[in-house]
Amino acid sequence: ASSSLSFRNSMGISRDKRHKRRATGGKRPIHQKKRKYELGRQPAMTKLGAKRIHLVRCRGGNLKYRGLRLEAGNFSWGSEVCTRKTRILSVVYNASNNELVRTNTLVKGAIVQIDGTPFRDWYKRHYGTSLGNKKKGDKDEEAEVKKSKSVETKMAKRQEANELEAKLADQFNTGRLYARLSSRPGQIGRADGYILEGKELDFYLKKMIKKRGAAKA
Repeated sequence: ASSSLSFRNSMGISRDKRHKRRATGGKRPIHQKKRKYELGRQPAMTKLGAKRIHLVRCRGGNLKYRGLRLEAGNFSWGSEVCTRKTRILSVVYNASNNELVRTNTLVKGAIVQIDGTPFRDWYKRHYGTSLGNKKKGDKDEEAEVKKSKSVETKMAKRQEANELEAKLADQFNTGRLYARLSSRPGQIGRADGYILEGKELDFYLKKMIKKRGAAKA
């Protein structure tokens, strides 16, 4: 009897509105029980770490890929039309909750820092010029790789039309790029996004500076 009683009293996550009060403050009359199609589930709270994904069977036999831990994703460099898989290093800003930054939780819309190496390598191959500061001990690859005249002409034309944003160039010096997650890690098990540029980059840099100032105070 006690087990059946505890079962009745157990709380489930439900997406119905019957348990919510009216705008006037009055209680709604509950005319039916909870329905299976109204159920909700615990948040994934995807963390940074070795890839771990659980399958969740949903209504209609569909599957959700619950990303519990992820460490890499596909990120797009919009202005250069270049997409590369790269490591996610840390979460630096989240508009909804600072706790998600402290715990390195990956959610859609989070601002993260990613490894810029794959994009730097692509830039060198595409334009023939290096981005960022060279480390001590790195060999000069330009002297080793020989290029045909047609390739040199092509790269020269590309360089004429190319203009790299100053703030983005500074990030390549550190080897870390700011990016925004555009996928839903808890639903599809992927942490994909795009590199921040232009006004959007300016906006989030201001937000991060403001947040640091508030933390110091």
